[in-house]
This record gives sequence, structure tokens and C-alpha cells, in this order.
Amino acid sequence: MADPTLLLRDVHESVAPSWWPPAPGWWMVFAAALLVVAAVWFWRARRQRRRRAIERVFDDALAEAATPSAQVAAMSELLRRAARRRDATADRLQGEDWLAFLDRSAKSPQFVEAAGRLLLDGGYRRDVDPLQAETLRELVRTRFLELMGAGR
Repeated sequence: MADPTLLLRDVHESVAPSWWPPAPGWWMVFAAALLVVAAVWFWRARRQRRRRAIERVFDDALAEAATPSAQVAAMSELLRRAARRRDATADRLQGEDWLAFLDRSAKSPQFVEAAGRLLLDGGYRRDVDPLQAETLRELVRTRFLELMGAGR
């Protein structure tokens, strides 16, 4: 018979590992996720600052124009400057070609057939209806932001 001092005992399961502190791999996952969140936040904040700056350029230029016809002229100038970002020769287009260019890649084409036609001669008129100028302002502001790469 077996010696009583040599009795074998049952195998015991080890204690489950604690969830804290996490393994080094989890720390790397947390750090990577934090970096991604910070990068997205930084990118969005930078984009919003840029958009606000572009909006300010547009609004300041129109605030300096005293009459509705001067506002239309300022809008035309701003659009031509912004159009050069897409096409180096776009600022030299005239008449229907200019309006067609503005409609070409716009999200909502409204220059050839709608209120945008005022751009053709509104800057040269003695009197421009303020309501027409305000309607054009919203249309041009949206297109200006799109051309400058700050559209929503």
C-alpha cells in the first residue's frame, strides 16, 4: 500500500486574471483610438476655422459695397477669383460661358436659368433691386464656398 505521507492532491484551477490593469496590447489600442479621435477633432476644427475665414472674406467684401449694384460687382469679382482655383482661365470667361462654368460643377445649378443671370450685367446697372441682390447673395455665397473648397 502507499505511504500516507505521499498522498496526491487534486489539481486546482488557477485564479482568473484580473481585468485591471489591461495587457499592454489594450493600452496600445486605447492610445491608437485616442490618436484617431484627436486627429478627427483637429481636422474638423481646422476645417471649421478655414470655412469661417472664407465666409468672413465674402461677408467683409460685400459689407464694403454701398449699393446693390456694387454688391453684385463685388460678388462677381469674388466668384472669378475663386473660380481660378478650379480652372486658371475661368476668370476670363464671359457671358453665357461664365454662367455655364458656374453651373457646371455646382451642387445646385442656378446661374444660367435663374437668379444668377444678374451677374452678367448687375454690376453695371445704375439701379439693382435690393431683393434681387439679396437673392443673388445667398446663391453666390454658396457657390463661392464650394469653389473655395469650404462647401458643406
